[in-house]
Amino acid sequence: MIIVCPACSAKNRVPEDKLSASPACGQCHNNLIPLAPIELNEQNFSSFITHSDLPILIDLWAEWCGPCKMMAPHFAQAAKLYPNVVFAKINTEENPRLSSAFNVRSIPTLVLMNKTSEIARISGALRSSELQKWLDQQLTAQK
Repeated sequence: MIIVCPACSAKNRVPEDKLSASPACGQCHNNLIPLAPIELNEQNFSSFITHSDLPILIDLWAEWCGPCKMMAPHFAQAAKLYPNVVFAKINTEENPRLSSAFNVRSIPTLVLMNKTSEIARISGALRSSELQKWLDQQLTAQK
């Protein structure tokens, strides 16, 4: 399985059975799957999304958005529970091309991706338990 390092963008091959062992990047030695959301932007998005074999849950948000700020700690909490999913955040104000590409109509919007394919999407702020329930349903449907 190929995992792109969120710190240095190096591609790393990791056996699937080693994903839960906190694998480190062969180049920069940072965690390949941080149990916290990573930042994606217009510069690193394409490379990261195209080469990562793990599903990626993206939170499209903005600094001025109250519901986005309310959901942020719940998103971060859920990230700690899913070592086989990359949690990422995209600031829609700083990355208007990505916001446009995702056809964002309201924020926060969560988009679950498998490489370049959108698997599922939901808009509106979710609590951690709601987010986990929704994500579990989507991941189960993909098996």
